Amino acid sequence: MRHWARSFAAAVCLVTSVSLPAVAEEISVTQWGQSLYGAPFAVGMDKGLFKKAGIDITGIIGSAGGGTTVRNILASSTPYGEVALSAALAAANQGIELVIVNVGTRTVAESTLVTMPTTDIKSLEDLIGKKVAITSPKSSSEMIFLMELKEKNIDAGKITRIAAGGYPPALTMLEQGAVSAAALIEPLSIIRKAKYRTVVAAKDILPAMTTSVGITTKAFAKENGDKLRAIIAGRRAAVEAIYANPDAAAEVLQKMWNFEPEIAKEAVHNMIAPKMWSLGDFDRTELERSAAGLKLIGELKQDVNWSSLIDESFLPKDLQGKMH
Repeated sequence: MRHWARSFAAAVCLVTSVSLPAVAEEISVTQWGQSLYGAPFAVGMDKGLFKKAGIDITGIIGSAGGGTTVRNILASSTPYGEVALSAALAAANQGIELVIVNVGTRTVAESTLVTMPTTDIKSLEDLIGKKVAITSPKSSSEMIFLMELKEKNIDAGKITRIAAGGYPPALTMLEQGAVSAAALIEPLSIIRKAKYRTVVAAKDILPAMTTSVGITTKAFAKENGDKLRAIIAGRRAAVEAIYANPDAAAEVLQKMWNFEPEIAKEAVHNMIAPKMWSLGDFDRTELERSAAGLKLIGELKQDVNWSSLIDESFLPKDLQGKMH
């Protein structure tokens, strides 16, 4: 994660020192079109909710996540976007002048651990002495797996973790018998649900935790508070719309992301009960749970000074002051 710090600093200088002409607003969202993190932005654009809030977001810059998303945000003329909390903390630890202005998602409910239907693997305990495929070291898939083991008081050293390089390769390893179980995430788990059997679902083991956040540069926050308030207000309205009418939200994802109708519908409905999408407010307990997970995989070495990173002032008034 350190190799992109220098390019971040250059991006910050570009954003904060050059006067850019007025153009259509574009923001960045991690895993855009691939996971459900960005669903509120899709719904908000489709339903005109950002325009109603006072800002015209016309496009989303997507990325595979992590440092790439942060770089995209900082190099944009509207340097706001939603990234994994881990990516935001990594950038801050590299000295990047960013500020966290809202919470995006607050669950790992989309994550599961699967095995082949013919195996005798029924629980995490059954994996002791066996191999499990994760996407990569220090990834969210490894973090969630280790948190699940800790919650069940299972020694992580008794299960071998194999880095597959992604979710599809992990499933290939599973099908070939190279591992006994593999990490999986929606919507891929829905698309391929007939091929595998779920060993554990993260939502059944792990409580709510902050998984993605909205960030911007400190310079942009200082000069463009109204824009940030409009983005956050528009996103909040979109989240409320999703919870009020999940089927309508699924139709938006079908249209905007080319999801199959039934897959989009099931994916959205699966995230309603765990309240995947936050209205934007901060919860210290949920932030600390994620920080604890990041410590497990070595991505965080010390406690986080949240007050130095978070600015609640851009949230609607009724969502402020919940960090206690």
